[in-house]
Amino acid sequence: MILTIDIGNSNITIGAYCAEEEQRLFLSRIGTDRKKMPDEYAIMINSILRLYGHRAEDLEGAIISSVVPPLSATLKSAILRLKDMRILTVGPGIKTGLNILLDNPAQLGADLVCVSVAAMEKYPLPSIVLDMGTATTISALDRSGNFVGGSIIPGVRISLEALTSRTAQLPQIELDCPPRSVIGSNTIDCMKSGVMYGTAGMIDGIIRRYRAELGDDLTVIATGGLSAPITRLCENEVIQDENLLLDGLYLLYRKNTK
Repeated sequence: MILTIDIGNSNITIGAYCAEEEQRLFLSRIGTDRKKMPDEYAIMINSILRLYGHRAEDLEGAIISSVVPPLSATLKSAILRLKDMRILTVGPGIKTGLNILLDNPAQLGADLVCVSVAAMEKYPLPSIVLDMGTATTISALDRSGNFVGGSIIPGVRISLEALTSRTAQLPQIELDCPPRSVIGSNTIDCMKSGVMYGTAGMIDGIIRRYRAELGDDLTVIATGGLSAPITRLCENEVIQDENLLLDGLYLLYRKNTK
């Protein structure tokens, strides 16, 4: 069993794959907390494994991607407390199979590497990946599989927090479901309309621009915790893949341990 861990700004996503059957066993999320010690994370990971009917003793290896560098060593130490095993970290020196055509390829984040590797393996090219987390990122692959660039946009929740923190009379709201109509009839529905339909409209607009540069046969994939309720409102066809990043991590583990 291979453990896959993605450390994001808001959440840590944990998954496991059966190496023999190349099958995903589970996916779980916990909050990112820079103050937690390795022992605390070890207890949490061990509890998650047991929750889904697995044991730390069954682990054969692990791979970590992170956009919070201080936590990489913490999580690695936590895993080693459960079992002494090989642990890979997505970064310089790891084989990805991506031809990164950025001005400075080293600037490409580990999370974007993972989703791009998985997208290239699972879906037709050219493609873009919308990763909707703390920030909304767009990763673009041309029809030759080159990583040609992308976009970084303030995340949906960041935008919502900015709205509510700067206005005295607007409440905190959840974005689990859109309002019945784009024309809101109360404060909460008006906020949901603006945030959810507004973001969907922005995504549709940027897809149109990417399609003009990459081709009309562009495949659009969305992942990340906030992607599902937003992309349902898009006019373009968007493939929802919650497991894209962890699938990319597992593919990278395979590429580097054959």
